[in-house]
Amino acid sequence: MNKEPFSTSPDPAFLYLSHEHKAALCRLQIAIKLKRGLSVILGDVGTGKTTLSRRLAQLMYEDEGVVFHMILNPYFSSQKQFLLHLAKLFRLDIAANLEAMGMEIMEAIERYLFQKGVMEDKTVVVLIDEAQTVPKYVLEVLRILLNYETNEYKMLQVILVGQIELQERLVKIPNFWDRIAMKYVLNPLDPDELTRAIEFRLTQAGCGDINNIFTPEAIDLIYKYTGGYPRKVSLLCHNALESLVMHDKQVVDADLMHTLVEQDKHMRSLSPSGAS
Repeated sequence: MNKEPFSTSPDPAFLYLSHEHKAALCRLQIAIKLKRGLSVILGDVGTGKTTLSRRLAQLMYEDEGVVFHMILNPYFSSQKQFLLHLAKLFRLDIAANLEAMGMEIMEAIERYLFQKGVMEDKTVVVLIDEAQTVPKYVLEVLRILLNYETNEYKMLQVILVGQIELQERLVKIPNFWDRIAMKYVLNPLDPDELTRAIEFRLTQAGCGDINNIFTPEAIDLIYKYTGGYPRKVSLLCHNALESLVMHDKQVVDADLMHTLVEQDKHMRSLSPSGAS
C-alpha cells in the first residue's frame, strides 16, 4: 500500500459513494445548479458528512462558474462577527472596518452578491460544517441573505451540514425551515456497501483485493459491531491492519476481529463518558 487506507481524516479521495452519499451529492449539485438557496445535509456522528462536504468542495472548486466558501467552525460570538467573517470570505474592503455597523456590512455583502450573481453570472456558495452549533442570530443573518433574489433564483446558496439535532432546532424556526429547498439525511452503510467501501479504500491505497486481507467472517463482525457507520468502520479496520503488522499475520480473520472488538469495548468502558 502507498497510502493509509483507513484514515479518519476527511480525504475526498477515500469517500466511497454509497447510495446515500451519491444521492446526497447529486441533489446538492442540482440545488446549486438551479440556485435554489438553502440545502441541509443531516446525519449521525460518523456517517461521512464532512468527507462528503470535502468532495463537494473539490467539485465546486473545479467549476469556474462557482465561487465556493467553507466555514468549518460556525460558532460566532455575535451577529456582527459573523457578518465580518462573511465580508472577509468575500474579500470585501469593509471586512477590515471593525467600526462598521451591521447594516453597512450587510449592504456591502448584498452588493457583492449582486455583482457576482447578476453582473458576472457566478454562483456564490457558502457551506457551513458542524451546523448544529450555529447560533440563532447567525441563522437570522442567513435567512435575510436568502431573501435576496432575482425573479428566477437566489443570490446566495447556503449548505448546512450538521448532526440530526440541527433538524430539531430548525423546525422551531418556521421562517427559516420553510426556506429549505433540499434536505437529505445520511444513513449508515448496509452490509453489501460496507464490504464495497472497505474494498474501495484498500484499492485507493494500492491494494486491490479485499479477500487477501479480510475474511468474509471478519467483514460480518465489522458490520455487526459498527452498524455500518463509516467512521467506526475506518477505526476498526485501521486497528485490524495495525494488528497484522504487530503480530506478523497476513489476514484479518474472525478471531482477530473478535479480539479487537473486545479491546475496543474494554477501552470504552474505561472512559468516564463511555466512549473512547
